[in-house]
Amino acid sequence: MQDIDSIKAQNEGQGFQFPGEFEITAMGNAAADLPKRVPAILEGIGLHVLHETVKHRSSSEGNFLSVTVSFRCDSREQYDLAHATLRADPDIRFTL
Repeated sequence: MQDIDSIKAQNEGQGFQFPGEFEITAMGNAAADLPKRVPAILEGIGLHVLHETVKHRSSSEGNFLSVTVSFRCDSREQYDLAHATLRADPDIRFTL
């Protein structure tokens, strides 16, 4: 398996381009107020959150909630930090 950092776009102008706007989805505990917490966590690491893009959806049983939000970041390191910081939260199970 190839290391994700070694993957390059096959054609110029495709793939991740920094700086840019990106979307992230976090799924976790429905009782954890994630629609407010996810943007706050991202802002806490210095990212510019596009609050008008925040959307959420409950699981069929209502135990989990997915929150999707767009943000701006300048580097791959910031993008990776967004995922790592969200995943470190005890109420967030995973990110996409």
